[in-house]
Amino acid sequence: MGRKSTKENKNIYQLSREDVALTRDAAAEALGFISADRIEKIENEKTMPHPDEILAMADCYKKPTLCNYYCSHECPIGQKHIPEIKVKDLSQITLEVLATLNSLDKEKNRFIEITVDGIISADEIKDFQRINSHLSEISETVSSLKLWIEQAMIDNKIAHVPADEQTN
Repeated sequence: MGRKSTKENKNIYQLSREDVALTRDAAAEALGFISADRIEKIENEKTMPHPDEILAMADCYKKPTLCNYYCSHECPIGQKHIPEIKVKDLSQITLEVLATLNSLDKEKNRFIEITVDGIISADEIKDFQRINSHLSEISETVSSLKLWIEQAMIDNKIAHVPADEQTN
């Protein structure tokens, strides 16, 4: 059995592994294709993980947030295009969705006026940027909700609906 780490400033990968009480050897065995040595190098930031390793760790460690972390912090494309999704309570997510939808509801007519001709003119750009900011907030809040749902399903806080019973 491996010894317990006393290292300070553990990275998200080590913390996630330790949260499910796996040693590096046990994690390597559960992951199947990542060695304990490679896990150690990832956790000590001597090497960068590969996307397939992150997917496997997220599944094995029951931590879907690892995927967003990797994309928003370590992947060069993701760093530019993927925001970090903050883990929040369902009630906070719901209130954020409603607040953002309410603000957009007030601006929907202006959005139509701006975009109807397919051109954003100089006098419309400030309003368009504000509306675009609200749309980005909605996108991030929806992503946060999806992440919450995924984690809640893993934690058995909500029932999993079989694919043949899901509605679109």
